[in-house]
Amino acid sequence: MTEKLTGGALEDGLQTLNGWVYDEAAGAISHAFKFKTFSEAFAFMSRVALAAEKAGHHPDWSNSYNSVTITLSTHDAGGLTGKDIALARAIDAILA
Repeated sequence: MTEKLTGGALEDGLQTLNGWVYDEAAGAISHAFKFKTFSEAFAFMSRVALAAEKAGHHPDWSNSYNSVTITLSTHDAGGLTGKDIALARAIDAILA
């Protein structure tokens, strides 16, 4: 099992992310993405799905027209882990 990030490791991981918001109570990070059209939002979700499948780590997410909200947490660890930080970085790279 992957271990939950705490202390300096948590802070270091969060500092490498672009626009992700940490919810300490939920033990999760989230990001709301906005696109010009539904097609752009759906294409982004498709690329994220491929990255998530490759990582073996899947987001909680929702889509409404041109908006995609993604929340990452490792449920079996009870909070944020290196898997979440790595997938958030991969998602950030999709948009770079």
